[in-house]
Amino acid sequence: MSDKPTVETHRFLEQATVGIVHATPEGHILRCNAEFAEIIGYPREEVRGLMFQEITPDEDGAQCITAFQKLWNGAMDALSLEIRLIRKDGTRTWAKLTVSLLRDREGWPSHLLAHVEDVSNRKKLETPEAIAAEVAVVPAPAQPIAAKEDRYRSTFETSPDGVLIARTADGRILDTNPAFLEMMGFTREGVIGRTSLELGIWADDGDRLKISEALEGDSGCRNLEIRMRRKNGEVFWGQLSASFAEFQGEPCVISYIRDVSEAKADEEKIRNLAFYDTLTGLPNRRLLYERLRQALLSSIRSGSKHALLFVDLDGFKSLNDTLGHHIGDLLLQETARRIQGCVREVDTVARLGGDEFVIVLEDLSQTPEIAAAHARTVGGKILAVIDQPFLLEGRECHTTSSMGITVFGNQNESANEVLQQADIAMYQAKAAGRNAMFFFAPALQASVNARVALERDLREAIRENQFSLYYQPQLDRGLLTGAEALIRWKHPERGLVKPEEFVPLAEETGLIFQLGTWVLETACTQLAAWANRKEGAHLTIAVNVSAREFRQARFVDHVLAALDRTGANPNNLKIELSENMFGENVEDVIAKMNKLKSHGVRFSLEDFGTGYSSMTYLKRLPLDQIKIDRAFVGEILRDPISGAVAQAIISFGKAMGLSVIAEGVETEEQRAFLAKLGCHSFQGFLFSHPLPLGEFSEN
Repeated sequence: MSDKPTVETHRFLEQATVGIVHATPEGHILRCNAEFAEIIGYPREEVRGLMFQEITPDEDGAQCITAFQKLWNGAMDALSLEIRLIRKDGTRTWAKLTVSLLRDREGWPSHLLAHVEDVSNRKKLETPEAIAAEVAVVPAPAQPIAAKEDRYRSTFETSPDGVLIARTADGRILDTNPAFLEMMGFTREGVIGRTSLELGIWADDGDRLKISEALEGDSGCRNLEIRMRRKNGEVFWGQLSASFAEFQGEPCVISYIRDVSEAKADEEKIRNLAFYDTLTGLPNRRLLYERLRQALLSSIRSGSKHALLFVDLDGFKSLNDTLGHHIGDLLLQETARRIQGCVREVDTVARLGGDEFVIVLEDLSQTPEIAAAHARTVGGKILAVIDQPFLLEGRECHTTSSMGITVFGNQNESANEVLQQADIAMYQAKAAGRNAMFFFAPALQASVNARVALERDLREAIRENQFSLYYQPQLDRGLLTGAEALIRWKHPERGLVKPEEFVPLAEETGLIFQLGTWVLETACTQLAAWANRKEGAHLTIAVNVSAREFRQARFVDHVLAALDRTGANPNNLKIELSENMFGENVEDVIAKMNKLKSHGVRFSLEDFGTGYSSMTYLKRLPLDQIKIDRAFVGEILRDPISGAVAQAIISFGKAMGLSVIAEGVETEEQRAFLAKLGCHSFQGFLFSHPLPLGEFSEN
């Protein structure tokens, strides 16, 4: 931050009802407002250049500097303390300092901002403890008692802060002063004899409980900032101190209350001026750098990637010059609102200045490609909403934007580097013709482009029915019992595309629902066709169903409808589920399985032993079969642990009355080993690769 205040900052400094000081962590005063100069009795021009140590007693000055340096070093977020200030004439006055840290454009600490409130009048009056001492009148000669009561009543009645005396036993109010009644809007008759709860003066029950807990230690509380409610319902900030006393022979609590709403409002204004853009209300460059630093630290802890989107409006200067700055400001405000509508609450939308906006997308994924895909989706939304017409004071305006994107999260990156990367990519988008987005990393850009192309082709493949089912035989003791249906994509240019290349994308985009429906219908149709032949009536088809498909509310209805339309025997349809779908909402999964089971549909659990294994739910699942995963089968001859796992799965299956099948069997040695363990059902390349329907039927 430069030493020269902005117009908005200057205006606020002069209008503020409290003192405001900008200082270095060493206590060197850079500038202040007129109110602070008046508090310390100096001409304003003499304040600049003073050290806090020059205007505070030694012990107070040392306390200040120690606190300033802790704030500067990050040991605390903010500080509040009461100190004595030495005025120019040598007299001393009490002040309350509320200090926050300000940062420069790069986000580094630049100086301290202190909100200084003159509390000398309060300090001149009796403190709550002293008032309590006055209240606790003890037997003494008549004249001293009367004098003491007169002093108490004078202090009590003339205090500018509200004083409330309540009986400890039941909380009933015994006395209050005029300042409290004026502050809260009550009459004395409406307060005496009632409790604070009956009056409804606590805006937040948590504050009331906080005060009660502080009083439990018998030491009272000081300067608690709480929200209070006036009789008319208005909520305001109060500062409360309370202690125990004796009044009229009864134990009481005396509360000393100040209205600090104006000071809190000033603090909020200071914060907004320091961290938020005055035109759009978005975080400014300073707060953006802070959020960027936090995101970089988060990446180190969690490994998650983030993305930064740098958005620049196309042709804004021309529009601003043609239609005027007022229309330009309205366009920027509306742009800010539109961008905010495209992101999550956890994300940051900031305005750097002019027509430049920056978006930080938090915690996207640990995989850079997935994080980039998410950033591209959000970026596309932002480009689209900015491309829509703007109606500004009855005038329709049009603009587009150029966007640079960078995915970040490496430990060696800085906030400056991340912003520069996105800025470079944005200029690439400008050079490419505007109304476009570019990624900074060429490899990542290529990955995103490939993903976009694959999604486009996948949608076309669904429309053009470019898919087919392949069938991998399943055998028991050498006899064919059925097959697992495996989807294949016949791409017109790339040829046969395997499921692992496109199914994850289908899952992410929701296209899996259309693909899943097609697979189920095709498999059921084939079951019905085989049932018309004697040699095929017993064959089953296993269909893989993803967790996302199974969680559909109408999944059961879709399966039953497919069986009904095709005339397939439900007993020959085997739905393969993966363990990863049992991590949440197990009861819903079990209910759906039971309903389908009641119609004859069978279930197989694949990848057994690699996912969310729990005997508690496994014994409740209406399963017919479990699969030994290919990961164990492939290592079964080399790794004793894999062999032990296979043995445990086979034993478990027998105990539960389930059939066990091993997938991924590629060698005779693997088959023999599994048979020795008691598994006689197999699927794998040893017997056959997945085959198109024609070849499968011939075999």
